[in-house]
Amino acid sequence: MEDVLDVYTRPYDAEHVLVCMDETTKQQIMEVRQPVAQGPGRAYRYDSEYKRNGVSNLFMLLAPLESWRHVEVTDQRTKVDWAKVVRQLVDEHFPEAKKIILVMDNLNTHSPSSLYEAFSPEEAKRILDKLEIHYTPKHGSWLNMAEIELSVLGRQCLSRRIPDQQVLRREVAAWEKARNKKGATVDWRFTTDDARIKLKRLYPSFVV
Repeated sequence: MEDVLDVYTRPYDAEHVLVCMDETTKQQIMEVRQPVAQGPGRAYRYDSEYKRNGVSNLFMLLAPLESWRHVEVTDQRTKVDWAKVVRQLVDEHFPEAKKIILVMDNLNTHSPSSLYEAFSPEEAKRILDKLEIHYTPKHGSWLNMAEIELSVLGRQCLSRRIPDQQVLRREVAAWEKARNKKGATVDWRFTTDDARIKLKRLYPSFVV
């Protein structure tokens, strides 16, 4: 826990970019009946019946000090999917960075070994050399700023029926563009000192 909190207090450095990563899923829902408008200026009424149309995975990449985020929509959340998103992060989003300080939870897919499963050893090593990985502790995913940004995405974009992945990609891209243009970021204030006071119960007890 303190490891991640210490990372958040590092001063801004354009060559060492802090990026938080998290992921979620979105079930696509198709209407079986056309929604009906209640009247001018009134919300549509939707039939309770619907048709499931698959599930997509969403990888959230958040660089809080850059006021930047990107959401990658994929069919699955496999090791290879994660590895491809990480390569995209290194080569396309921050190619000039010497290091990317990557904060994420400790899922079995979020591992350097996933890079070796997806790419040649030389390519995996090249990508890995650009990363400095920090994991949130078990039951401590709330320490990941990307989880906060996913919550915003859920409220502002995903809290409705979306029929298919094509529409999902379009809607998420529009949300991402608007948030980046606005320069929205996470106002993180929780520190190591706060943790030692408010989360004292999580620390081991020593008898002197």
